[in-house]
This record gives sequence, structure tokens and C-alpha cells, in this order.
Amino acid sequence: MSTADVSGKSLAELVSLQGRRAVVTGGARGLGRAIAARLAEAGAEVLLGDLDGDLAVAAAGELSERHGVRVAGAAMDVTDAASVAAVADRAVSELGGLEIWVNNAGIFPAVPLLEMSERTWDQVFAVNARGVFVGAREAARRMSRAGTGGVIVNIVSTAGFRGSAPGLAAYVGSKHAARGLTRELALELAPMGIRVLGVAPSFVPTEGNLAMAAAAGVNLADLPPTGLMLNSPIGRVGTPDDIARVALFCASDLSAFMTGSTLLADGGDTA
Repeated sequence: MSTADVSGKSLAELVSLQGRRAVVTGGARGLGRAIAARLAEAGAEVLLGDLDGDLAVAAAGELSERHGVRVAGAAMDVTDAASVAAVADRAVSELGGLEIWVNNAGIFPAVPLLEMSERTWDQVFAVNARGVFVGAREAARRMSRAGTGGVIVNIVSTAGFRGSAPGLAAYVGSKHAARGLTRELALELAPMGIRVLGVAPSFVPTEGNLAMAAAAGVNLADLPPTGLMLNSPIGRVGTPDDIARVALFCASDLSAFMTGSTLLADGGDTA
């Protein structure tokens, strides 16, 4: 099954996601919520999966009211295959189908290598790598069964291209794995009409990043505006919506001739 040639579509048609159904993992806050908001604005119906089910439901209600499309929230643990499958099934039964899946959930504990336990290493890979595998597998199963094709977007990281910072060995390793999975999944799923793309953000101040910094004793508010992005030609820190717009590009027909790539959304920071 090949993807359609969309050269005859207008720009508005290429951006539109009307009639499509999406799942965003880790969708209750931060990058996930920003991505879900742009997908909903483009017309998609969206299911937010998150460990915090109550927060996901609340975020879904706000997005639905703002954009006038159906948005639902559900408790979801990407390390539990049954939980992921249940959310995928709910998207099909409640929204009527599944054409877009965004693997956004991720964790990034900062632990020096000599102090890192196997448990911490395994936990990071369970979320950041195995979670991508399970999410993509469950999404692809339902997309292929429906025969409609679809798009899987993996939120990788600039850490999937290089080392990041001391204490992030597990995170960097897991994000390299997610980037590699993006290429391999694109190869395997192309015959089913399923495209797979990655988005690699640099540091973006989200609730999770701020909490991590606070745990490390760093107050990001005390840093100068460019202190976190000294190498960025753009000269500012990214926002969640900076990343969400790239994810929307990947999910839409604007990127219809792309698969297997990981797009850097980093202000030019990655050498």
C-alpha cells in the first residue's frame, strides 16, 4: 500500500486533520499537551493518554472546548502493554478509528553513571524505548487492520544525536534507541501505508524539565534568557508550541513524502 500523491491539494487541505483520530501519550501536560492542542486545532479528534488519568481528562475537556472537536483523556502506562493496547482500542471504539499516534511519554532522571542502578536504567528504557516500540506496534496493528494507513510520530530528543549532559547515560541511550526505531519502523511499516517520523527537541521548559532541574538544585529562573541555549543560532529557548508545530507537520499531509527521518527542532543547536 503506497501513500497517496497529495500534490493537487491546497495548503489548507494539506494542513487539515479533519476526519482523523489521534492518540498522544504523555498528553496531559508539557509537550504532549501542546502537540494535542495543535492536532485538535487542525481538526483531529484526540485521545490523551497519561499516567495521571484525572489530569488527562481535565486537559481533554479544556482542549475540546477550545477547539470544538472531540478530545478524551485516559489513564495510560506506556510500560504496560495491556494499558497501551486498551488506549488504542478505546481510540478505535470511542473516536471511530486511529490514523495518528504520537509517542511522547518520556522520563529523564539525572543520575551519575557510577551511582546509577540497573533498576533506573531499565525504567528509563522501559518508558523511552520499549514504550515507543509498544505504542508503535499497537498503533500499527490497528491502522493495518483498518487498511487506512497512518502516521506514527516519535518524540526523540537532540540526545538521540549526541551526548547530552553528565548523569543522562540512560536517557541518551534510550533516545538513540528511539531514533533507530524510527528508521526501522518506517521500513517495516511502509508497505502498510504507515509513515514513521521522529521529532528531536532540544531543551524546552516544561513541567517535567522544571521539576528535574529543581530536584538537581537548579533554579532555571535565575539563568539569563539565553543561558540554556548558548549555542543556538536562534538565541532563545524553545517553547512547547515550537515542538508541537513540527509534530503537526509530521502528522499532516505536508510531510506525505517523508518517512524514517528525525527532524531536529532545536533552534540550530545540534552540530
